[in-house]
Amino acid sequence: MNIALKNPLAAEHDIPAYSPSGQECALFESAWIRRLPLLLKGPTGCGKTRFVAHMAARLGLPLSTVSCHDDLAAADLTGRYLLKGGDTVWVDGPLTRAVREGGICYLDEIVEARKDVAVVLHPLTDDRRILPLERTGEVLEAPPGFMLVVSYNPGYQNLLKTLKPSTRQRFVAIEFDFLPRDREIAVVSEESGLDAARVAPLVDLAHRLRALKGHDLEEGVSTRLIVYCASLVDSGLSLRDAVIATMIEPLTDEPDVKAALIEVADAIIR
Repeated sequence: MNIALKNPLAAEHDIPAYSPSGQECALFESAWIRRLPLLLKGPTGCGKTRFVAHMAARLGLPLSTVSCHDDLAAADLTGRYLLKGGDTVWVDGPLTRAVREGGICYLDEIVEARKDVAVVLHPLTDDRRILPLERTGEVLEAPPGFMLVVSYNPGYQNLLKTLKPSTRQRFVAIEFDFLPRDREIAVVSEESGLDAARVAPLVDLAHRLRALKGHDLEEGVSTRLIVYCASLVDSGLSLRDAVIATMIEPLTDEPDVKAALIEVADAIIR
C-alpha cells in the first residue's frame, strides 16, 4: 500500500502541539495505513480533539470536524437537497465530502447525535467502506486516504446516550485520560506562558476537584480549563479570580457546591 505518512510540505510549526501519553500516535498512523476507523474514549478536555488535529497535520490530511449534538441527524452528515436560485440541488454534508475527496472526518461526542447517524456509519466501518446515499442513488466508495474518527466521553453517558456494543466493535479504540501531574504542568505552562512553578498549584487543584467527579460534580476540571486559568493569571488577573472564573464557575451552578469548591481552592492556592 503506497501511502505517505507525512506531508513533506507541512512545516513543524503548522502542526498543533500535542504531548503523547503512550502509543496513540503510532496506533493512529497504523489505523490510517490499514484503513481502519478509530474511536477515541476519554473525559472532556483531556486532548482528544487536539490529538486528531495534530495527527491530521502530521499526516498532511484535510480534517473535517463535526461537533455532534442532540439534533444532529444522518442528513446533516450525508447531505440534502436545497433550493438555490429557484433550482433544487444536492449539497454534500461533511461526511460525504470527506468520502468523496479523502481526509479525516472527525465526529466529536458521537453519542450526542441521533440514532440514525450510527446506521449511516456502519457501512463505512467494515470491509465495504462505502457510503450509500439513498436520496441520490449513489454508493460512494471511500478512497484510501479517507479515515473516520469518532470520540465520546464514557463517564458522561446515561442510559439514553450510550454507544452500542455493535457500533463500538467496528472501531479500533484508544482510551485517553489526563496527563500525569508533571507533564500536565509542562503542557499548561507551554500553552499559557505561565511559569511551571505558578502552574503547579493550579494542576494540584484540578486533581483535587477531579476526585469529586461523580459525587458533587458531573465533570472534573479539564486540562483546557487549567490552560484558560493560567492564561488569565499570566495576563495579570488575580489567581483567586482566575480560578473562580475558569475552574469553579464552569463546573456547577449550585451555590452550596460552588462555595465548597471555593473553600477547596482557597486551601490549595493560598
